[in-house]
Amino acid sequence: MPSSQLPDLHKRFVRALHMVAAIWLFSLAFLILADVLARGLFNSPIQGTAELVSNSIVAIAFLQLSHSIRMRGMLRAEFLDAYLPAWLMRGFSMFGYLLGIVLFLAIAYASWEPMINAIQINEYQGDGALRVPTYPVRIIIVFTSLLSAVAYGFLFAEGLTGDSEIMTPENSSQQKEVI
Repeated sequence: MPSSQLPDLHKRFVRALHMVAAIWLFSLAFLILADVLARGLFNSPIQGTAELVSNSIVAIAFLQLSHSIRMRGMLRAEFLDAYLPAWLMRGFSMFGYLLGIVLFLAIAYASWEPMINAIQINEYQGDGALRVPTYPVRIIIVFTSLLSAVAYGFLFAEGLTGDSEIMTPENSSQQKEVI
């Protein structure tokens, strides 16, 4: 596979993960609604809802990270765009991309051992009616942190080659479609 196809493959893959997260979130909303209705109408909540929701929120957030990065949807101080020259804005963006790479590699590194441990000891969260395994969420954290570092790497490479769009006051309200 030519290296020029890697960014496109990454974009399609993180978009698919984003859609999985959206479907998961939508399903979670129905679980919460059912739990509230069961609790209110029958005084019988759905067992394990709290454990499922707490694990799901973390997984959903991490599944959407890479897509948000590729869409340049992370926080930025747009008020500075009107006051800084384009070369300085590009420099800040490139520095931010490097920080993103370091941050997500650090998260993946720090999460690696807890992930391996959770798999080895078959770690669960919750007591009683429903015990939720923690290793799927831990795997998602490590895997998507690596994908997020790669996403920042692609943005950094685009910045080096001049392929990335620099946000200026004229185009900051128009989000560039990356996917």
